[in-house]
Amino acid sequence: MNNVYKNVKLASLNGPERTFVRVGKSSIGKDFVVIGGPCSVESEEQLLDTARKVKEAGADMLRGGAFKPRTSPYSFQGLGLKGLKLLEKAKDETGLPIVTEVMDTRDVGWASEYIDVLQIGARNMQNFSLLKEVGKVNKPILLKRGMNSTIEEWLSSAEYILNEGNPNVILCERGIRTFETYTRNTLDLSAVPALKELTHLPVIVDPSHGTGKVSLIEPMSLASVASGADGLIIEVHRDPSVALSDKDQALIPTQFAELVRKTRMLRDSMENLK
Repeated sequence: MNNVYKNVKLASLNGPERTFVRVGKSSIGKDFVVIGGPCSVESEEQLLDTARKVKEAGADMLRGGAFKPRTSPYSFQGLGLKGLKLLEKAKDETGLPIVTEVMDTRDVGWASEYIDVLQIGARNMQNFSLLKEVGKVNKPILLKRGMNSTIEEWLSSAEYILNEGNPNVILCERGIRTFETYTRNTLDLSAVPALKELTHLPVIVDPSHGTGKVSLIEPMSLASVASGADGLIIEVHRDPSVALSDKDQALIPTQFAELVRKTRMLRDSMENLK
């Protein structure tokens, strides 16, 4: 039994079988997936324009925040229900499944009516009430690593969701907080192959939050593919200079299209080497 962490029973890799999480036309863990979109849903025009462009670039899913956990209470907190309705409209137009964050147990049920993948953000990785609640819904869960969390703590959080009966958990490495200040976080790509040894769950990478710098997103995306990641989640905005959140780490659509092209080429090359 490959279980270094004895309390992580359901998430542990106990044999050759791995979990593939079906979202739309993609089977995450089997297919390499790219998720793109803005940090925040800001307006109908902004979201639909970005959604069309990430679809054209080859994205498999659309991300966009309707609820935003911000350090300051005076920062933009998201559009809430209006944002969810705009995400639903973008899905209807583009066909892209929707990934967005939920922050409150009271929102999980009704928000699930609009969302294809419920994201648990880094700040809520150990919000155990929220983990239990999303474990009760029939939706895939994207569980981000906490900014100060070990791999064992991360897998234990996944265990809460699995223990409630939801098997469709996707892990997302998004960087951890270290003493380094040049980057927003320190992207721990060693976690990807480590998790492949420890768990059957698929693992994707968020180089946007992992670096906080546009210039570093493409190289770290390629490194993520090389490390064995099952996908990427990338922030894209049509005009980052006016973005209401995370403007320094948002790619413009042409940059995103080039990133998708290169990462898929690398992934295909790696598959051919097997």
